[in-house]
Amino acid sequence: MPTASERAARQAQVVKALSAHVPAHALLWHAEDTTPYECDGLTAYRQRPLVVCLPETEAQVQAVLRTCHALGVPVVARGAGTGLSGGAMPHAMGVSLSLARFNRILSIDPVGRTARVQCGVRNLAISEAAAPWQLYYAPDPSSQIACTIGGNIAENSGGVHCLKYGLTVHNVLRVRGFTVEGEPVEFGSEALDTPGYDLLAAVIGSEGMLAVTTEATVRLIPKPQLARCIMASFDDVRKAGDAVAAVIAAGIIPAGLEMMDRPMTAAVEDFVKAGYDLTAEAILLCESDGTPEEVEEEIGRMSEVLRAAGATAITVSGNEAERLRFWSGRKNAFPASGRISPDYMCLDSTIPRKRLADILLAIQEMEKKYGLRCCNVFHAGDGNLHPLVLFDANDPDELHRCELFGADILETSVAMGGTVSGEHGVGVEKLNSMCTQFTTEENAQMLALKAAFDPAGLLNPGKVIPTLNRCAEYGKMLVRGGQIAHPELPRF
Repeated sequence: MPTASERAARQAQVVKALSAHVPAHALLWHAEDTTPYECDGLTAYRQRPLVVCLPETEAQVQAVLRTCHALGVPVVARGAGTGLSGGAMPHAMGVSLSLARFNRILSIDPVGRTARVQCGVRNLAISEAAAPWQLYYAPDPSSQIACTIGGNIAENSGGVHCLKYGLTVHNVLRVRGFTVEGEPVEFGSEALDTPGYDLLAAVIGSEGMLAVTTEATVRLIPKPQLARCIMASFDDVRKAGDAVAAVIAAGIIPAGLEMMDRPMTAAVEDFVKAGYDLTAEAILLCESDGTPEEVEEEIGRMSEVLRAAGATAITVSGNEAERLRFWSGRKNAFPASGRISPDYMCLDSTIPRKRLADILLAIQEMEKKYGLRCCNVFHAGDGNLHPLVLFDANDPDELHRCELFGADILETSVAMGGTVSGEHGVGVEKLNSMCTQFTTEENAQMLALKAAFDPAGLLNPGKVIPTLNRCAEYGKMLVRGGQIAHPELPRF
């Protein structure tokens, strides 16, 4: 690590160079100004950036990237800072490139059903702007009131309705941005298909490691005529997990299919009074949307499947207010957890639907093993878990046990045929676990793709991809809380 004087000298150099391209108010470097940028939604790990830059135009973004590339300065792009994997955590000697001022909706095309927006536009703002035409943007992460479309693109975000309407990658038609060298790039188009390799799909979900997004064209869809939600109670998490698989096996694709266990419903009900059954070991929220006739038929079919799977109680929303009340609990699961614990770590591994009950029971055993509580809420329809491990980040021992707990969940998910991340990204949180899921060769292929876009490795370095030659050299060796795992292995 550089000394304080070396850091100060480098900081002065970078500020002077960037000052030639952006106004003075767009640069922050004093500690009190950069501290708010030291982490994203994963607050357990923090790092103050060398400089924060808030450009207002694409020309400024281009100039900043060219300058940083020429100086060899790392760049970490940032949206709203709502990410949960540390993907936007700054580099100690780098520039945090905040795109918060790129917040304009450029156009709405109600005929083509598209919206052209800048990367800093909030997810929910797109639907609000399209509402006069009875259109909306389908992906709806729980943080949609705050998260930006640029961040959604970086993480390939989903939401409670992704089972039916898809992830970000299924709803973004075109992305415009710049490479770290300042070269303008555009991926995808508004046409049905584009020739050549699907680089748009490579950029979406790349966690800001390939290019900096400044603009996107997204798909809009018509608002359904009607939506109704079933709240189904179960006296056993295994029955609830099996019910999810039964619904899909019956050929039903609900608009949303979410699951919460008893600790989570207790936390949520105390927070928003959603009307949840607090005697149930788990509840399912199953939504149907479409025409009134389609909804009535699908609600009836789902109710039959849920009863056959062992539901002890079924409540169907009678009006829009009640439907929104059911969903208010699910949407507020994270802040509700923040009320019952100083900190929480939210993971997002995925597993096959048929293993939902198995992973929930395994997590219950891990709670005993690590002496920490865990609340579970997740996109049950596509097997995307969101276990929230509760801990106190000010207690080094609890933080360490939380990290072990999280790694255990990820490794168990992979062993059950799943993946380490469904939508929150790898960032720094799951960096160690990449060697659990991927071979050395597979990690090398991902690194080669990054090198094709960013040969110098300056965009969001140290995230996502282990970079040493063998997972044995890198896996489990990230320093956290001052402790290095596997101290017996040689350092290279």
